[in-house]
Amino acid sequence: MIAELGLAALWLAASLALLQMLAGWAGWRQASEPLAALLRPVAIAQGLLCLLSFGALIWLFYITDLSVLLVAANSHVDKPMIFKIAATWGNHEGSMLLWVTVLALSSAAIALFERRLDKPTLSAAMMAQAALSLGFFAFLLFASNPFARLDPAPQTGAGLNPLLQDIGLAFHPPTLYFGYVGLSVAFSFAVGALLTSNAGASFARAMRPWVLLAWIFLTVGITAGSYWAYYELGWGGWWFWDPVENASLMPWLAATALLHSVSVLASRDALRAWTIMLALVAFAMSMLGTFLVRSGILTSVHAFAVDPERGSFILALMLLYIGGALTLFALKIGQVREGKLFRLISRESAIVGNNILLSVILAIVLLGTLWPLAAEAMGDRISVGPPYFNKTTIPLVFLLFLLLAVGPLLKWRGDDARSLRKLAIPGAVVIAMAVGVWATNPGVSLWAILGLALAAGIALASLFPLLGRNLLRTPLTIWGMVIAHLGLAITVAGMSAESGWTSEKLAALAIGESAEVGGWTVQLTDVTPVVGENWIAIEGRMSATSKGQAFVLTPQMRQFFNPTQQTTEAALLTRWDGQLYAVLAPATSDKREKWQVRLWWKPLVTLIWFGGLVIAFGGFLAFLGRLRIRFRRKPEENVWKQA
Repeated sequence: MIAELGLAALWLAASLALLQMLAGWAGWRQASEPLAALLRPVAIAQGLLCLLSFGALIWLFYITDLSVLLVAANSHVDKPMIFKIAATWGNHEGSMLLWVTVLALSSAAIALFERRLDKPTLSAAMMAQAALSLGFFAFLLFASNPFARLDPAPQTGAGLNPLLQDIGLAFHPPTLYFGYVGLSVAFSFAVGALLTSNAGASFARAMRPWVLLAWIFLTVGITAGSYWAYYELGWGGWWFWDPVENASLMPWLAATALLHSVSVLASRDALRAWTIMLALVAFAMSMLGTFLVRSGILTSVHAFAVDPERGSFILALMLLYIGGALTLFALKIGQVREGKLFRLISRESAIVGNNILLSVILAIVLLGTLWPLAAEAMGDRISVGPPYFNKTTIPLVFLLFLLLAVGPLLKWRGDDARSLRKLAIPGAVVIAMAVGVWATNPGVSLWAILGLALAAGIALASLFPLLGRNLLRTPLTIWGMVIAHLGLAITVAGMSAESGWTSEKLAALAIGESAEVGGWTVQLTDVTPVVGENWIAIEGRMSATSKGQAFVLTPQMRQFFNPTQQTTEAALLTRWDGQLYAVLAPATSDKREKWQVRLWWKPLVTLIWFGGLVIAFGGFLAFLGRLRIRFRRKPEENVWKQA
């Protein structure tokens, strides 16, 4: 009964999406006032129905209704409850239902809260949003029904991939999805602006909070995913340039450029074409990520589907939406008035430079991700891995950081060369840091030295907008910008320290033997079997000693049964100056009495993820600041302008 209710709600929501599209068309073309008046209530009802459908699927997983094919294939009667619920979106059909639900809720949120756009532009934007929803409704209902029945029902269920049975994966995918699908709002707003030739400052002020919110979720999602891969996969790294990792990075790069561009348009009425193009590209990257993860063309722990037919459906949707939007851009951008101009030396120019570099990095990552797939389609097999990405992107990233340090020190509209003297202090800090690190660590890589030096410069430059202000009266938007840039400096410092000073040790140890790494002495004291809720494991017990302090590490080799799979559970010891990372592996064939132990000492590595959270917190403060400004507007400034 619950499954039938969820499916019925999905069909009704799809019908309302069609009605929303028609009502949006009527409002845009001013063709039928009664039909146009349905736009907001229909969007809200559609969001509620999708929420009901997704809630029904969660309940089916909660009660482990094995008569539903999706539950039987991805859950098990003995699985811990948190993973039963997380399994709702830890599969292809459930994740796509979450995608559609967020898409519908975005439409409902626009209907409830958006009052800045003029009526024709908002109607056109909601028409575009409904068109997006219709395609994904069709995909779910005709190609990926999450409520399909299974007869006869199995007794236990197949279970969830053990690598996904982690608390991080319970929260990581939904966070990314809110970021991915949140960019659909920017896409729809851009389509609406093109259809009505209204892409001025008021349009940007309406779009900016939606872009900011999506960017915050993307930042948190990528940060959480990176940390999950770091501690769960047991390889000791925080970024592998996996194609599915790239699929989340590319929308973030585009969204970061869009966030800066839309801020310039909202505040200074400049960069109109840039803003519209980046809005289209950001959601195009989200669609591409969806295609890569669900098409079956990639093999990854992150990938959900191995069905080329469903991948072809998503590819068709991507070509339809993105191809149509880019065609509309080519036809209509000439009708959008040029924004206000600015001088070469100005904050706007620094932001344009940042956007260009972000776009080039995006193009490099896109090429490196898709080229092996294209080559394989033509009969060749090539591998594009970290060496390509590191060598091509790192120099551009450092240029990006330099512009990031310069931008906040420049004035809007125009500045003179004498203003660049303000760079003397952060420049001196960068040089002093680089010389100091090189003098004390002559064998460290150049990139690590430059990274730490630039991190110090960015941290100092990020504080400059606070100079001369009453800190208690400084707007939250300024605090948000400062904290986000400071968070980036923290992350860069963590990346540089990890890449330049990581120590690694691989040893075969018998009970009682020890190995040394990064100033730590690690002794294997015992190896014992342990039992968990749905797994058994061999657990190593290690004593880690440094500077007279002793700690215990317990890495594991786990054996899951539903489904059957072995995993490696790393043990982490976090200190203020870094992290000791230990992994236990079976004994080698020629030394059966010994255990393979891999150890890493990673100085300041936790700054990578702490900085990511600081960046997101800065974005959250800026978002609160924008909401505060919006709700302080006079009532007459907060209603639809009649066309």
